[in-house]
Amino acid sequence: MGAIIKRDMYLERLISHKGNKRIKIVTGMRRCGKSYLLFNLFKNHLIGDGVKPSHIIEIQLEDRINKELRDPDTCLAFIKKQIKDEKPYYLLIDEVQLMSEFEDVLNSCLHIQNLDTYVTGSNSRFLSKDIITEFRGRGDEMYLRPLSFMEYKTTYPDRSFEEAWKEYITFGGLPYCALLSTREEKAEYLKRLFDEVFLRDIIERNKIKNDEQLESLLNVISSAVGSLTNPKKLEDTFVSSGAGKLSAYTIKQYLDHLCDAFMIEQAERYDIKGKRYISTPYKYYFTDTGLRNARLNFRQLEETHLMENVMYNELCLRGYSVDVGVVEINERQTDGKYARKQIEVDFVCNKSDERVYVQSAFSIPTTEKRLQEERPLANVGDGFRKVVVTKDNVIRHNDENGILIMSLQEFLMDAGALEK
Repeated sequence: MGAIIKRDMYLERLISHKGNKRIKIVTGMRRCGKSYLLFNLFKNHLIGDGVKPSHIIEIQLEDRINKELRDPDTCLAFIKKQIKDEKPYYLLIDEVQLMSEFEDVLNSCLHIQNLDTYVTGSNSRFLSKDIITEFRGRGDEMYLRPLSFMEYKTTYPDRSFEEAWKEYITFGGLPYCALLSTREEKAEYLKRLFDEVFLRDIIERNKIKNDEQLESLLNVISSAVGSLTNPKKLEDTFVSSGAGKLSAYTIKQYLDHLCDAFMIEQAERYDIKGKRYISTPYKYYFTDTGLRNARLNFRQLEETHLMENVMYNELCLRGYSVDVGVVEINERQTDGKYARKQIEVDFVCNKSDERVYVQSAFSIPTTEKRLQEERPLANVGDGFRKVVVTKDNVIRHNDENGILIMSLQEFLMDAGALEK
């Protein structure tokens, strides 16, 4: 475990917001590296920039030794006691949601003129409800994801793309897992983490009484990465499979809990020509493919689906809002008549006024297969960029239909590949 993992993109973002009189909020799934970013990388930057260690106040609330600091009044008194002069101080709080009434504490910190505050939290309700409501205009939010493929590959520069890719889609991008030496260690770590940390945390936080139902739903979602589904469809799946009755309402609640824990993300469907969202069904992608595979005991490693999942995560990392596209076409039937049919664009990616359509195609060995993969893009009917990403080793080029074709390696290793 000698390799050092750099999170330069996130570190630079923290540095750029330093001293701006706002609360810096780093959120993301458990074990994705929030504490390491704050208490190692960012702290080292501060010390390298001349800040004395005595002017860095560190509070790790997940540590039992700091249990008394989970009390808001005790914590605030502790913070104020550490400030002994008028020079800048930096407050780093890990897992701030473990403190009751943490919003009041952070608001009080904003009133201390020479205090710059940084916190982490591990569920999306902490971000989307509490923080946005309490700190609108006074908080900077940063969502930390597991390692991107490029971060993973940079950690092991001697590995070939293919070697790194196989490891990455199998064991994912949780930093500690990436540093383990053997495949056996990685698999054991992920399975233990899933059961002892993620699952237990979700069950306890949401007071779930029938954890067997939640685990059954997890198995279904894990097996159907990138498939269209909804609570009613999942309810029918439970009945038909003999797994018992689980209502669509309860399924919706469980899915929300999994999203709140940043374990999965929901992609909505968007009618491209109709310019409207379709309420259901959705697609669900795992934030980390290693955790998904661990849930299935590494039995279903379909590279096509995992590639689509990795691409979804990468597009989100690059700042795109990502939907699943739907295009309606008139298709001729065997009887010669035409019928309306919906075909799917894998990803509709929006960023401010920029849009790009992206199709994931594991392999396009023939012209017929290429045209099949391009068919949804060719029917979009607007002037935005259209891209097919393939696992094949191809040279970047535009085909006769103006559609850009690039390799997965280029897409993953060049953060600006879609913008050229």
